[in-house]
Amino acid sequence: MSTRRRVTAKMEVSSDRGVFMISVAAELAEMHPQTLRMYEQRGLIEPKRSPKGTRLYSLGDVERLRRIQEMTAELGLNLAGVERVLELEMRLERAQRRAEQLQHDLDVTKTKLDEAERRLKGEMVPYRRGEVIPVHRGQ
Repeated sequence: MSTRRRVTAKMEVSSDRGVFMISVAAELAEMHPQTLRMYEQRGLIEPKRSPKGTRLYSLGDVERLRRIQEMTAELGLNLAGVERVLELEMRLERAQRRAEQLQHDLDVTKTKLDEAERRLKGEMVPYRRGEVIPVHRGQ
């Protein structure tokens, strides 16, 4: 009796790489394929395309489809409401990235100011009123 050993390979796939055809993506999102086509027409989803033009949905696309499904089915939003929510989320994300960049820039500027202040303090000479301080000029 021979025993066969099953070998499996684990593969990591980027969440934005198109890997699912429309039928699989629709099944994963628990939607009809025509719904995915309609969402694409409305600009709610943008699947990648194969060289022959076949729609290829990513894991990120499937997650977005599930979110749309949740907003329409559970929260009662219409597609115009979903579009607005997704637009506001995108704007919020951009604003958060900008705020993080500004905070980073502020931290860098504070560090530079602190360094400049330390250098200046090292060059300062104590002064008392009425005291003459000799000025040294470079030769």
